[in-house]
Amino acid sequence: MLRELLEVTDRLNHIKDLDAVLDRILLEARRFTGADAGSIYLVENDRLRFSYVQNDSLFKGKTSASRHLYTDNTIPIDEKSIAGYVALTGEPLMIADAYKINPALPYSFNPSFDRQNNYRTRSILTVAMNINHSNLVGILQIINKKSGRSDDFTFTEDDRLCVVHFANSAAAAIERAKLTREIILRMIRMAELRDPKETGTHVNRVGAYSIEIYQKWALEKGVPETEIKKYKDNLRIAAMLHDVGKVAISDLILKKPAKLDEAEFKAMQLHTVMGYRLFQNRTSDLDQISAEVCLNHHEKWDGTGYPGKFHVISNETISMGEGKKELDIPLPGRIVALSDVYDALISKRVYKDSWDEGEVLKYIKNQSGKQFDPELVESFFSITDTFNAIRLKYKE
Repeated sequence: MLRELLEVTDRLNHIKDLDAVLDRILLEARRFTGADAGSIYLVENDRLRFSYVQNDSLFKGKTSASRHLYTDNTIPIDEKSIAGYVALTGEPLMIADAYKINPALPYSFNPSFDRQNNYRTRSILTVAMNINHSNLVGILQIINKKSGRSDDFTFTEDDRLCVVHFANSAAAAIERAKLTREIILRMIRMAELRDPKETGTHVNRVGAYSIEIYQKWALEKGVPETEIKKYKDNLRIAAMLHDVGKVAISDLILKKPAKLDEAEFKAMQLHTVMGYRLFQNRTSDLDQISAEVCLNHHEKWDGTGYPGKFHVISNETISMGEGKKELDIPLPGRIVALSDVYDALISKRVYKDSWDEGEVLKYIKNQSGKQFDPELVESFFSITDTFNAIRLKYKE
C-alpha cells in the first residue's frame, strides 16, 4: 500500500491543472478505500468552497453530470457541518451512517443532495488536507464504502490511516496546481490591462467549456478515459491562454471604442501568430496544445477564418494566406473557437449587450459546418446544462 501511495503521489506531481489534480485525488482516495462517491472542499476566504465531486452511482458514464462540478457553494469553517468540524478541529471523522449521527454531537448531516438526486449517503470518512500539519488546504470526504468484511460496509481504521497519509501528499499537489493556475491568471490579468475584454472570468469559462466539449466528443469517439483526463489537463490551460498574443497588439487598436477599419483588423489578426510564437520552443504537450490554440482559434470550418497558412516575411511583416479548412484545423483550435464565440455572444461587454440564450444557440446551430466543426456542435448541444452551470460559477 505504501509503495502504491508513493506511485500515486508521483503521478499527482505531473498534473498541472487544478481541476485535474482534484479529480485524480478523489479518484485515488476512493480506489484505496472502495468508496462509491466523494467530494473535495478547498479553503477560500476563511470558508470551505465545494470544489469537486464524484459519484459512481449517479454520474459514471454520464457527461451531463459534469454540471455538478460547477456548483458554487461555500460553507463556514465551524462545528455545525461535518466538513466544517474536521476543518476546525483537524481531526478525521468516520461516520457509519449519516442519518444516525448522535444529536448530542455539534455537527450534523445535510441531506439536501440526497433528496435532490435520490441518493442514500451512509458511511462517510472525512479528513483534513494540510501543508506541514498546520496550513489547511481543504477537506477530502469519501462516501459509501462499497465493499468490506462486514455487512455494514463502513470504513475501517486502515482506510482512515491510508487516507490521512494520502491527504498530506494531496495538499501539496493542490498547492502546486493552484500556483500554476495563479500564474496563468496573472498572465491573463496582464493581457486584461491591454484588452478589457480578456477577463479572468472569461478565460475560466472558455477553459471549462472547452474541456466539457472535448470530453463529450472524445467519449463518443471511444477515446480511453485515461487519455481523456490527460488531454483535459493541458486543454483547459491552453484554452485559457487563447488570446495571450494580444499583448503584442497596439493599445490604439485594442482599446479603440469604435469598429476597426480594414488595416486595424488585419493588425488585430496577428495576435494569433504572436501567441503561437510564445510557444515556438515547445518542450511539453502543454506547449504544443497552447500553440495550436493560439494560432487556430479564429480559423473556421469552411476555410474563411484566419490567420490561415501564413508566411513570415520579417519579424514585423507577416503575410496571411488561405484559411485552414475542416480537419486541417487542429482539434484544440476547433474546440476553443466554439467556446470563445459562445462566451463572447452570451456575455455582456462594454461594447455590446449579451445575446439571449436562444439567439446564441440558434446562431451556433446555423454555423455548424460553416464556422464550427459539426461534430463539436453536436457535442455542445448535448451538454448545454453544463454550460449554464459554468456561467453561474464564473460570473463577471
